[in-house]
Amino acid sequence: MRKEFLVFGSPCIEDSEILEVVKVLKSGWLGTGPRVARFEKDFLNYKQSNFAIAVNSCTAALHLSLIASGVGAGDEVITTALTFCATINAILHAGAKPVLADIDPVTMNIDPVRVEEKITENTKALLLVHFAGRPCDMENLCRIAKKHNLKIIEDCAHAIESEYRGKKVGSLGDFGCFSFYVTKNIVTGEGGMVLTKNEEDAARIKMLALHGMTKDAWKRFSDRGYKHYYVTECGFKYNMMDIQAAIGIHQLQRVEQYWQRRRHHWQRYSEAFADMPIVIPAAAPEDTRHAYHLYTILVDKDIVGISRDEFLEEMTARNIGVGVHYLSIPEHPYYQQVCGYDLKDYPHAAQVGRQTLSLPLSAKLNDDDLDDVISAVKDIVVSRSVVQRRGV
Repeated sequence: MRKEFLVFGSPCIEDSEILEVVKVLKSGWLGTGPRVARFEKDFLNYKQSNFAIAVNSCTAALHLSLIASGVGAGDEVITTALTFCATINAILHAGAKPVLADIDPVTMNIDPVRVEEKITENTKALLLVHFAGRPCDMENLCRIAKKHNLKIIEDCAHAIESEYRGKKVGSLGDFGCFSFYVTKNIVTGEGGMVLTKNEEDAARIKMLALHGMTKDAWKRFSDRGYKHYYVTECGFKYNMMDIQAAIGIHQLQRVEQYWQRRRHHWQRYSEAFADMPIVIPAAAPEDTRHAYHLYTILVDKDIVGISRDEFLEEMTARNIGVGVHYLSIPEHPYYQQVCGYDLKDYPHAAQVGRQTLSLPLSAKLNDDDLDDVISAVKDIVVSRSVVQRRGV
């Protein structure tokens, strides 16, 4: 057993970003400023998109993208039944109705067939989640959106490095939304980014992210002198700070290095668990690039002899931090009450939500950490198999 607890999703923070944050603190410019502008430019270059706007979370990015898409009261937005609550909350905050479609049980991404079944005259947009870093079936989803004149918003919280048939995820739809939360592949502590294809959407999102004030407000305290601003819409407080961007600038420089590390971790897990009675992630198609954000296994009590929640407790007892990604959306009482979801309508998402468990996959992990995780999983499975054979 490990002596120290292995924190799930612990970020890999190096000296360069620490020194950059110190520079920001000494500069006196802590809010939105030159580091944010640089981070936007660097991210834009990495993703090969048209416009990028840094915000304080992926949730903010989703909310602003929905508003810029024209989504509002009376509209419906179709999204996946297996996602973090932020995806659904953003739709509700925009005043629209979140309509769930079930997942493909192999990819765990939204099923295009189920999507098309959910389209009505009120459908305004598709909010797609590239779950765990695996790109959605964008060919069929884009075909559906074009057929029905729908906006596409990509939730890329797990998918910074993902690609679909040679194209960067987040630039395939109308908007791409990214997360730099502390457990993500690239971190700023808290933070997000919106990619857009046209300048009008970018300008509106930037304005809405800072109270609805005109763009001069971003520079109103600069050394070029005070700039007057005007409020043209009722906006939000969603802007990113230079302190956050200072971390992101240097994290982004190592994005490919970190991706290689996580791919190594992923491969070691898949090799170690290949012959075990647990379900491991399916291989990504050759024409896509997986971001390797989450390594999720499925624990079926009838096969393994232990429930997912018991497995979680056993891993924690062995000083290994794990996660659940995710309980399906219809599982949550609030959404049952407000949206009227019935778990039986989403059998694949429900099953995955009750069996899934995420293992540590951070670029910070070393081979000894991986050995500990693998040993813990094998020990739990083997010990439960012995108990089953004994009929205990």
